[in-house]
Amino acid sequence: MSKHQIRCITKADRHNPHERILAIGGVNPNGTNWKLTQQAAIDSINSGKYRFYVVVNGQQVDVIVAVSRYGHRYIKTVADGEEPNNLLSLMECK
Repeated sequence: MSKHQIRCITKADRHNPHERILAIGGVNPNGTNWKLTQQAAIDSINSGKYRFYVVVNGQQVDVIVAVSRYGHRYIKTVADGEEPNNLLSLMECK
């Protein structure tokens, strides 16, 4: 299992925080960019293929898969409540 920092996200214009993140992205060790859909990230976390984190105030915060009260799977940081603010506050992927 490899661990990757999420540095950006792609958002939809939706108000529901569980449906707003379409994709996540970051930088590989060789300097190239990577990008995954939220569903691919969920599948990768659940299968143990990848782990993800964000840096908040200089600290690594792990990203986990959560289930909304409506039964939707989404990603969030362990420090967030049901609304994934740490991820939503990241810059947009280019």
